[in-house]
Amino acid sequence: MTTDETRSNGGALTSAPVFEPETVLVTGGAGFIGSNLVRWLLRHTQAQVVNLDLLTYAGNLESLADVFAEHGADGSGRHHFLHGDVRDGALVSRVLAGRATETSTGRVVPPPQAILHLAAESHVDRSILGPGAFVSTNVQGVVTLLECVRAELDERPRPFRFVNVSTDEVYGSLGQSDAPFTEVHPLSPNSPYAASKAGGDCLVRAYARTFGVTCLTTRCSNNYGPYQFPEKLIPLMITRALGNQPLPVYGDGLNVRDWLHVDDHVAALWLVCTHGRPEDEIYNIGGCCEITNLELVQRLLVLLQRPSSLIRHVSDRLGHDRRYATDITRIQTNLGWSPVRRFDEGLCDTVAWYLNNYTWWERVQAEAYRASQALYLAHVAE
Repeated sequence: MTTDETRSNGGALTSAPVFEPETVLVTGGAGFIGSNLVRWLLRHTQAQVVNLDLLTYAGNLESLADVFAEHGADGSGRHHFLHGDVRDGALVSRVLAGRATETSTGRVVPPPQAILHLAAESHVDRSILGPGAFVSTNVQGVVTLLECVRAELDERPRPFRFVNVSTDEVYGSLGQSDAPFTEVHPLSPNSPYAASKAGGDCLVRAYARTFGVTCLTTRCSNNYGPYQFPEKLIPLMITRALGNQPLPVYGDGLNVRDWLHVDDHVAALWLVCTHGRPEDEIYNIGGCCEITNLELVQRLLVLLQRPSSLIRHVSDRLGHDRRYATDITRIQTNLGWSPVRRFDEGLCDTVAWYLNNYTWWERVQAEAYRASQALYLAHVAE
C-alpha cells in the first residue's frame, strides 16, 4: 500500500492511499456492466482479470469476443474466463486460492487480491415475476463470496478488498422536490430486486464490522451504453423502435431516473477499488442527469427518426419508484471522480452501437422481451 496523487476522470487532484491488486476477480463479467468493466481493466491497467460468470440469459460471451481475441490464452493471457456460479463455495474457494482452471483452456488462474462483485439478477420486472431467484443470487451469492474470502484470508493472509456493486434503488423513492440520495439515506427498497440488493449491502457491512473484511459498496444510478441486454429501458426502446413496434411506457411516463454512462461507472469502480477509503464504506456513483422516462423515449425516437405515435402508455409497474437522484459529493470530494460523458453524446453513441450491432441483439431479443411480455407487452396493440 502506497500513497500517490491521482486525477480521476473529470475529477480534481486528490491524494489517497493506493491499493494495487495484481489480479482482480470480476463476477458477472459477461454481463452488461461486467463486460464493459473487464474491457476497461484490460485497456487501462496491468492487472490480470479473472472473469467468473454463470452465463444466465443476460450473460453473453459474444460481448467479450474482442477480449478473448486480444487477451485470452492466444493473446496477452491476462483474461481468464471461468463458467461458474458465485453461490458455488467450492469453486469460489479454488479461485481465491489460485487452484481453479480456466473453463476452455485448463490454464490455472492466478489468485486475486480483490473482488469486484457485479454478478446479480438485476431486472426489476423479472423480480416481480419471480422474487426467489433474486434472493438466491443477490443475497446468498454475497454470503458465499464473503465466507470464502474470510476463510481464504484466515489461511493465507494478504491485503484484499471486496467491492460490492449495488444500486441507488436500495434507497427507495424520492419526491419531486426532495434532495438527492446521500450515502447515509435510510434503506427503503420498494421492489423485490431492490430489497435483495439491500440485503446484500447489509451483509457486506456486517462482514466488514464483524470479521474485519475490507469491504466497499458502490451504489450507482441507471447505467446505459453498449452491450446492455435489451430488456432494460433504453435498449428495449431502441430495438422495438427499429422494428416499428409500439413503445410501452409505464403510467404517465413522468418517473425520473438519473442516467450514468457505463464507461464512467467502470472507471469509478476501479477508483473505489484502488483508492476508496474503508471508513467511507459506501460511494454513490451517479451521472448527474435526471430525466423523465417519457422525455428519454421521445429523445430516442428523434435520434432513430421514428414517430412519437409509437409510444403507448400502459398500466404502471407495481411498486414503481417515482424518482431517483444521486448525490455524488463523497466520491467527488474524497476520490476526485466526476462523470465525463455528456448524456446527449452518450445516448447518440449508444443508439449508433445498436444500429451497428443488429446481430448481437437480435439473437437475444426473444428472451429480452419475455419478462416485458408477461408484464405489459401483451396488452400493447401491435
